[in-house]
Parts: sequence; C-alpha cells; structure tokens
Amino acid sequence: MSGQTVTIPDDRAFASFKAECLCEEGWTMTYSKGGITVWTQVLEEGKSVHKIKCRMVCKDVPAETMYDVLHDIEYRKKWDSNVIETFDIGKLTVNADVGYYSWKCPKPLRNRDVITLRSWLPVGKDYIIMNYSVKHATGYMIQSQGPTNCTLTYMAQVDPRGSLPKWVVNKSSHFLAPHAMKKISKACLKYAEWKQRDSPNFKPWLYPEQATLPTIPLSELSIQRAESLENIDESSLAETQEREDSD
Repeated sequence: MSGQTVTIPDDRAFASFKAECLCEEGWTMTYSKGGITVWTQVLEEGKSVHKIKCRMVCKDVPAETMYDVLHDIEYRKKWDSNVIETFDIGKLTVNADVGYYSWKCPKPLRNRDVITLRSWLPVGKDYIIMNYSVKHATGYMIQSQGPTNCTLTYMAQVDPRGSLPKWVVNKSSHFLAPHAMKKISKACLKYAEWKQRDSPNFKPWLYPEQATLPTIPLSELSIQRAESLENIDESSLAETQEREDSD
C-alpha cells in the first residue's frame, strides 16, 4: 500500500497533544452539564472535518483504573455497545501497537472501521493514549485528581470518509460525545469486579513482558492517504430516520 511513512510519537508529540487537550483558545464550547464539557473546532468551513474535545470529571474512579479500562479491549467488548469488532494486530515497541476497530454509526449512516497505531505514555500520575489513523491523531489524557478521582479528556479530529450532514456534527457534540463519556465512567466502576474473573494479572500495557503479539517492523507500515479512501456521500441523509429506528 502506498502512503506516507509511519512514525511513532515521541515526547514532543505527547507534549503537544497534552497542551492541546488543556488549551481552550480557538475552541467553541457546545455542551456543559453534569461534570462533562464538550468543545468543537471547525477546521474547514463547509466541510465535515472538525475537531471535538470532551472533558469529564470522574468521581470514585482512580486514574489507574481509567487507564486500564481504556486499554483493555476484552473489557471494551463487554461494555461498549458500539463495538462491532476490535483486536490487536501486532506490536511496534513496548508502548506502541497496531490494532483494528470497527464501530456502529448513528442510523442511517453506514458503519465504519479503522486500523490505528496506538501509543501510550504514563507521565507521573497522569496518562496519555494516542491513536493515529489517516494522518489524524485522536486520544485520551487522564489526569489524577487524588487517589480516588480523575479527569478524562478525549480529543479527536473527525474526518469520516466522505460527506456527512450537519446534524451529525451537531449531534456528536450535544449527545453522542457526552453519552460515550458517561459510559466509560460507568464501565470503570465495574472494572475491578470484572477483571478479577478475567485474567486479573494480565495487563500488557503495564507489563510489556506479558505481550504475546508479533512484532511488526515499522518499515512495513504506511498511512493510507485520505483521498484514496472510499468516498461515501451521506450529506443528504435525514436525522429523522435515526429517530424513528430508535423508538
């Protein structure tokens, strides 16, 4: 597959991601309720490409638990109803791997999937997880707020393979993003009990020696160019179809 050379995020990339997670300048707040705040940033007027940033204060959820939940793909299959399929493909370094993820989109949109390069870095009592797909970085920043609380920030550049109606962008910031953050928080509260029944000591994101994935040479990877992806024009689809199906 032709494309740009893949590079694993270095310390500067993690520092840049953290700075953007914390920055509010140039962002428009679209939602603030119940400890969850959402901002959006339009990158190109008239296009569906935009950035979204969500921040949630999580009570009774230690930063370490949030970090485990976001990493544990077996647990994600249990709590995330949007998952169609997800699995790890191979490792690049002790803190970087490649994986596949497919998910359900709001009806009547088509479902989508990606292959991502994921890299993670604990920074003191805080954690950063970054995903790269089609030249766009998404990820999470977890900030410890003491032994039993944390703050989770999710940031993504959304470029959904084609044209989307404006209502999708609006709905993502007003409903879908806050709802997803709440689901993550609830999943964290049940993780300890679930993990005790499912390989309680297996956490390769903390203990690299446990990893069983095959090693993939970085030279064998490339980032597919966005314009080579399937162009799905769904700009004329109406939101009312999704509402009717969900009743």
